[in-house]
Amino acid sequence: MSRCLKKYLLLLLFLPFFVVTTWFRPGFCEIATKDAAYRIGIEDVVTISIRAGGEEQVETQMVVGGDGNVNIPFVGKIKAVGLTLEELEGAVILPLERDFFVDPQVHLQMAEYHSLQFFISGAVKNPGKYELDFIPTVMDLVANAGGVLPERGNIAYILRGGGTNEIIVSDMEETLAKTEPIKVDLIKLLDEGDMSKNIQLESGDTIYIPLGTKLDQAATKVYVQGKVKKPGVFDYQPGLTALAACIMAGGFDKFSAPNRAKVIRKTPDGQETIKLDLEKVIAGDLADLPLKPGDRIHVPESWL
Repeated sequence: MSRCLKKYLLLLLFLPFFVVTTWFRPGFCEIATKDAAYRIGIEDVVTISIRAGGEEQVETQMVVGGDGNVNIPFVGKIKAVGLTLEELEGAVILPLERDFFVDPQVHLQMAEYHSLQFFISGAVKNPGKYELDFIPTVMDLVANAGGVLPERGNIAYILRGGGTNEIIVSDMEETLAKTEPIKVDLIKLLDEGDMSKNIQLESGDTIYIPLGTKLDQAATKVYVQGKVKKPGVFDYQPGLTALAACIMAGGFDKFSAPNRAKVIRKTPDGQETIKLDLEKVIAGDLADLPLKPGDRIHVPESWL
């Protein structure tokens, strides 16, 4: 029988109706369920209540030490890290029954969560360390940090393992070069709502979101080259097309050949070249090509 159900049965048997109606509220069982599934970590604070002989013997709080142990009243040190509350209760009851009390009752409850730590830095409103009582997704942590800045880049980097934290953000570019971060496409996640990109984090993860002008320029820009009036690098925006990018570059040069334009796009296997007749696009006979971050548009010179 779950602790949540036991608590409700006790309430129904021994407490007045108005107390029952106060406790019986949405979310009560969800909290108990969350604690039941949670695995205890270092620095967490757990409340313990021990009853025996019809009396409360002790109620106190315990901090999980760096060695993963908690100091249980009467019993001494017991390994707690990695256990659920229910599993720890079982580990406590055994020595209590054997050496101290007849039919002891042990109740554990999470008082403070400290082992679930996450870090976020870069283009968010409130970068720093976040101690949460649940395992967040990328969007959860971004929301806790107040959201992204308007000038954020289009890629988030997740550093996992190796003790990374907010201390290393001043050398983040060097750190990323030495590791293999998980990359999250923020255009798909934040702009297009693609929840498949909303990765669930692990305790200790660091999210780094560069500004659009740093580190991930290829993921925030498009390049227009060749016979246009103002070749250059331009900010990528969702919905940007090849023709629109050429217009941003001042339009076609007098001796350009827009009918032989091509888009060079990076792929996991290298790159692909997409041929595009921009004259037909202008005439309405061909659909324009939506661009992706990092695309290079080349407009060649006319043969005539």
